[in-house]
Amino acid sequence: MNKILLKNARIINEGQLFHSDLLIKGERIEKIAADISDDQAEIIDLNGKYLIPGMIDDQVHFREPGLTHKANIKTESRAAVAGGITSFMEMPNTKPNATTQDLLQDKYNIAAEHSIANYSFYMGATNDNIEEVLKTDAKNVCGVKVFMGSSTGNMLVDNEQTLTGIFSQCPMLIATHCEDEATIRANMEAYKKKFGEEVPIRMHPSIRSEAACYKSSSMAVELAKKFDTRLHVLHISTAKELELFDSTLPLKDKKITAEACIHHLWFSDADYNRKGTLIKWNPAVKTKEDREGLWEGVNTNKIDVFATDHAPHTLEEKNNNYFDAPSGGPLVQHAVLAIFQKAKEGKITLERAVEKMAHAVADCFGVEERGYIREGYYADLVIIDPNKKIRVDRSNILYKCGWSPFEGVTFDHSIDTTFVNGNIVYHNGSIIEGNTGMRMSFKG
Repeated sequence: MNKILLKNARIINEGQLFHSDLLIKGERIEKIAADISDDQAEIIDLNGKYLIPGMIDDQVHFREPGLTHKANIKTESRAAVAGGITSFMEMPNTKPNATTQDLLQDKYNIAAEHSIANYSFYMGATNDNIEEVLKTDAKNVCGVKVFMGSSTGNMLVDNEQTLTGIFSQCPMLIATHCEDEATIRANMEAYKKKFGEEVPIRMHPSIRSEAACYKSSSMAVELAKKFDTRLHVLHISTAKELELFDSTLPLKDKKITAEACIHHLWFSDADYNRKGTLIKWNPAVKTKEDREGLWEGVNTNKIDVFATDHAPHTLEEKNNNYFDAPSGGPLVQHAVLAIFQKAKEGKITLERAVEKMAHAVADCFGVEERGYIREGYYADLVIIDPNKKIRVDRSNILYKCGWSPFEGVTFDHSIDTTFVNGNIVYHNGSIIEGNTGMRMSFKG
């Protein structure tokens, strides 16, 4: 087996920042110690650069199959590893929607051939596929996705009887998009009466409002408590929703968990005038007060994990009026750097940042042997250079869509090297081809 010896690392792991060496043997971390020697190993001197476990992103949309003019598993997994994300969990609202076991397997087949990062895919719930949902194997599928708000195709699950059936019968983690559709439609009609077809983008957080988010997320939490369901609420966007989540229980004892996304932690409604539809997401980016509330939720453990909700569209699609511009944007290449930037600004410690990007995601989903720097675990590792800045521009963006909401931002850190299963897949600005990622497994 190939061996790689990482010398003089500043490892951030399990609440500590410490100097150490680390030996990789094949796919795994062989040894972590202060001074390791191995004549058979390739030596890489980190010279004090950070070494962290790769981010596990529990929410991406890589658009394959059916929407590959925007993105595909090959391109976006490469952008992900360039950004320090070594594993991803992808959503079912592709074309066709992944709402049968056969369609779900089709996505795994594509990833096995083309993904450079480790992968898992959610099973999608609809108003009429509970039998298919219940066939899902919790050992090799990350969870079941329920859109309790707008989605494509037949994936809006708004039937109370259906929701009761899913929450009461599904033994797996249920991940929910929570926005109340009736509230959103009423808000939209009110703003149409006021502005006609030219509703300003700054109205987006008023249309997809705090009330719409809270009504839906509180319903999901109520159902989960009623049926003792394992619930994970995706992309919390309001400070008010935080009252639904517990900060006192350790993560291992939580049945209800919550996620914050990079865009809700970085942008606010003050940015709509500058960024326009490029920062149109569902749920919407909301107020500065909401953003500060989310950071408080992160630091008090009401928010358990970070994610990207990476959802690329072409610039042609985005450059439309409010109603025609789709929601979503590309984020995987810059998420880790954005969080490290916020750590430098004092919003979060590096130790907690790594917890929310890696450890807590592994614990939340029961990911086997990933998410930590531990002997015997898979060597999914990222070297971060704290002394090399990088400015985001079109020349260094790897997304198929070719743009980023972070264009023009200079980050004070850069991704030096990314390892997936012990293989170097990204180094010094370049993707290193030749290896594919692995299907993640779960404790079930």
